[in-house]
Amino acid sequence: MKSAKLPYMKNIHDFEYTFQPSVSEQRVKETLTCRYIANGKNRILFGPPGVGKTHLAISFAVEAITQGYTALFLTADEVVSECRKAESKGTLHRLVNKWSRLNLLLIDEVGYFPFDELTANIFFQVVSKRYENGAMILTSNKSFIEWGKVFGDDVLATAILDRLLHHSVTFNIKGESYRLKEKKKAGMFPAKVTE
Repeated sequence: MKSAKLPYMKNIHDFEYTFQPSVSEQRVKETLTCRYIANGKNRILFGPPGVGKTHLAISFAVEAITQGYTALFLTADEVVSECRKAESKGTLHRLVNKWSRLNLLLIDEVGYFPFDELTANIFFQVVSKRYENGAMILTSNKSFIEWGKVFGDDVLATAILDRLLHHSVTFNIKGESYRLKEKKKAGMFPAKVTE
């Protein structure tokens, strides 16, 4: 588990389906079988902040590791940082190969910060190398339409999405922030469902 660099441990049994009814329990159970990893398929989780995207992603990774798969968790910001470091050291090819060899690569918060040209192209290389060979889990609060801005290039974003979506299951999570639910109960925030 340590080599996967999971930021914290989450278990699927702690996920509250009643609080996030847009999450298909059947789709989660299918993902927990890890067949998607053996078949090189992806899981993409969308939704506003606090709806459980990272919780689910980590739970999926924990199950994959338990079943003997290799996994690595990175935030999109860490991807950018690691790419810049590797580029400056002349080890970029080695980094891309390392990420490509994993059974499961998780990238959290895609779109939280835009990718620069270098990292957008490297991200494309990783997605291309993993296409049909290695599974990925991505979380994002940006819709596919906004990915052109995330990667600074509509054509590149389309190429990335084409490969990611060809063999993927998407979770479009709609609902309120789990982190803010107690504050809303206390009347500190208006109780409004976001989409």
